[in-house]
Amino acid sequence: MDKMPKWADVFLVPFINLLLAFIASGLVVWAIGQNPFDAIYFMVKGSLGSTSGIGYTLYYATNYMFTGLAVAVAFHARLFNIGGEGQAAVAGIGVALVVLAFDWPFWWLALPFAIIGGAVFGAGWAFIPAWLQAKRGSHIVITTIMFNFIGAALLGFLLNGVMKNPGTQNAETLGFPAGAHLPTAHEVLAPLGIAFSKSAPLNISFLLALICAVGVWALLWRTRLGYEIRAFGQNERAATYAGINSARITIIAMLISGALAGMLAINVVMGEQERLIKEFVEGAGFVGIAVALMGRSHPFGIVLASLLFGMLNQGGFELLWEMPAISKEMVLVIQALIILFTGALDNMVRDPVERFFINRQKKKKGAA
Repeated sequence: MDKMPKWADVFLVPFINLLLAFIASGLVVWAIGQNPFDAIYFMVKGSLGSTSGIGYTLYYATNYMFTGLAVAVAFHARLFNIGGEGQAAVAGIGVALVVLAFDWPFWWLALPFAIIGGAVFGAGWAFIPAWLQAKRGSHIVITTIMFNFIGAALLGFLLNGVMKNPGTQNAETLGFPAGAHLPTAHEVLAPLGIAFSKSAPLNISFLLALICAVGVWALLWRTRLGYEIRAFGQNERAATYAGINSARITIIAMLISGALAGMLAINVVMGEQERLIKEFVEGAGFVGIAVALMGRSHPFGIVLASLLFGMLNQGGFELLWEMPAISKEMVLVIQALIILFTGALDNMVRDPVERFFINRQKKKKGAA
């Protein structure tokens, strides 16, 4: 059957979408009287021009990898999990409880238990909407949206109550034990003679995110469970006819999704803040939706998309500093245009590109 080549679907279509997004963003910058090429220069310089910029870019990208993978696993089961914000927030509670429970002597001893705590709490928060859809027919979009608000309220309640640090007016926990400190990029690279910024929050959670990406790839394309998830997502009726339990797949996919979203708490709560604070997720759960769309719900595509959004986030701060005429809202417009073109307007590019390759294949067959 004639169809678009895989490489065009994975690389060419996202590239054209991204190019159109940057052109549209450039026109917006030009419309307010600023040079769009200067804006691009400062964004690239801010995100990649120093070890500090690289560290922050990869730190943000780590968050987006976790939430993007979380969204992708649910997508493959045709479940629109937009509850990453709430799942990550509740996972932060799990991480904090584990890390504060003991005076950990070594980070490598604390990390596995913190991962379990974050995964269990994140998956647990995703379980309720999953069960409601699987058993009661409640729409996963509605329930996950509402659970974002409930999760934020629960976090605020605990940080102003039983988990609050009595020595401060801020809504936060006590600082984590020194032994639970995760090695930063500076600390890892210094013994190798590689200079890296001390201020950058990049830590070994970045490696955890890459491991999760490989793990999700192996799960979805190398295991029976992954096949069932994808088959269920492609055609629920056919999957059910083949003996795949729809309720089981719905719940399992959402549990995995929630656990992945919960890993964000390892990077932020344990890795950067070293205590639990309010609103530490900072919208990464929603950015993960755009990352999953741009990465075509493929783990390796998500890694690349996460790096791009990490650059946009960090480069946006440099842009605000170097070009004061461009406001914070303008940076958000640029990011929104990229999301718009890579997500909502994807078919605007995909359809003509697909027709081009199909017509090209037909001409080759006719000539033969």
